[in-house]
Amino acid sequence: MPCMIRDARDADLPAILEIHNDAVLNTTAIWSVHPVDLANRAAILAERRAKGYPFLVAVEGDTLMGYATFGDFRPHDGYFRTVEHSIYVHEQHRRKGVARLLLPRLIEAAASIGKHVMIGGIDATNQGSIALHEAFGFSVVGTLPEVGFKFGRYLDLLFMQKILDPGPSGQG
Repeated sequence: MPCMIRDARDADLPAILEIHNDAVLNTTAIWSVHPVDLANRAAILAERRAKGYPFLVAVEGDTLMGYATFGDFRPHDGYFRTVEHSIYVHEQHRRKGVARLLLPRLIEAAASIGKHVMIGGIDATNQGSIALHEAFGFSVVGTLPEVGFKFGRYLDLLFMQKILDPGPSGQG
């Protein structure tokens, strides 16, 4: 059965939680050291739905292989056309093309609701994520050295961005 991308459902929350907490505990994809609970993931899902933002999952049969979403880049009004996205894949399904299926769907969703820029904040040593973003037209726009700390070492934050539309339409 091929991998299918669909909107997340409440029933997906336990699998989303598992993927999220694995990334917290075992990777530098999320710069937090504290696992979250189901209520946290439910609140994020509800917040994204309320804003009309996608929360997508990649599934194959009954297996949730990964998820992707975006949120506001910053809370100030001047950033209303910019979003920052997140993609996380279950450890057993990494490097199998799941993120390559999720990222273009996020790009399409952002463009369809009038977003101008999509940002990715990436651990600067994550060559796989950097290559994925480059393949979809993201450009490196800056690095913030040693702004994160996890697993006993400082981490550099690499920002990549993709401009989704050419014009300055919109109110500000």
